[in-house]
Amino acid sequence: MSDWDSDKTPEWGDKSAEPRSGRNQPRLPPESGRDWRLIEKLVMSLQSEQRRSRRWGIFFKLLTFAYLFALLAIVWSPFGGSLDAATGKHTAVVEINGPIAADELASADNIVGSLRSAFEQEDAVAVILRINSPGGSPVQSGYVYDEIKRLRDEYPEKKVYAVISDVGASGAYYIAAAADEIYANRASLVGSIGVVAGGFGFTGAMDKLGVERRLYTAGENKAFLDPFSPQQEQEVAFWQDVLENTHQQFIAAVKEGRGDRLADDERLFSGLVWSGEQALELGLIDGLGSTSYVAKQIVGQEDLVDYSHRKGPLRDIVDQLGVSFGQGLVGQLVESRLELR
Repeated sequence: MSDWDSDKTPEWGDKSAEPRSGRNQPRLPPESGRDWRLIEKLVMSLQSEQRRSRRWGIFFKLLTFAYLFALLAIVWSPFGGSLDAATGKHTAVVEINGPIAADELASADNIVGSLRSAFEQEDAVAVILRINSPGGSPVQSGYVYDEIKRLRDEYPEKKVYAVISDVGASGAYYIAAAADEIYANRASLVGSIGVVAGGFGFTGAMDKLGVERRLYTAGENKAFLDPFSPQQEQEVAFWQDVLENTHQQFIAAVKEGRGDRLADDERLFSGLVWSGEQALELGLIDGLGSTSYVAKQIVGQEDLVDYSHRKGPLRDIVDQLGVSFGQGLVGQLVESRLELR
């Protein structure tokens, strides 16, 4: 017999009208179907959002790698050097810019390397030192001075001209004195033939703060000029002798380089700084003029090629971030540095 009664029309809710095989199956109301569709849409939306996030993540990773590869290409590019493409006869230029110190761009290593490249280049008919520096280390300045003298002896056909722009003082003038001739602008600052060393004393501040200095040394002068200890007269006198000796080295170098062009004026070596016009009268420089003027009118070859050492792109980025600021500040506060000024 059939499970259905053929004489009766099944009605909604009539359990007797259900097939016997489906009596235990749950029946879902219409609202449940709508809920499942909403859940399905939500899941699909989340999957789509994840796919978009992955695509953007891949894009930004590729962009980062492209930036790094481009940066490396700039660093190691054969066209990224400081030496301009030299074709034919020209006047070589070597810049001395900023403080002269071992850890600065105007270090002896950088300047000497550039000078050697310029002198060794056969098409370079002369070398111009383009100077804009307040000075710095007497050791670094002395290295460059001696190397210029040596190169002049090795290449006697090439003259060296120093051209001072804003300032060529102290250690920078020490270097300039090794050139055959020196030129400057009438308003340039020239000279400052002297030596200075400075520091700070913190003993008074320590007393007010109640800080006790504990210093242990082996060697009676190992704590020489310690900024956290009271000054000792014998130490100050000894340090003054060092400064005087270094000053005499500076004076001797200037006299050797300038010779009888120097005026007989006792103020020349007092540490004073002069304008370009005053320096010309005192024999500290030979004339007034710029780099292009010297190349064209004095050398006779106006084509300039820069042999200067330059900072790499990565070093520029680091310097802009100011990584070395704290170190420099501490060095100025604690160390007693000997400088030509």
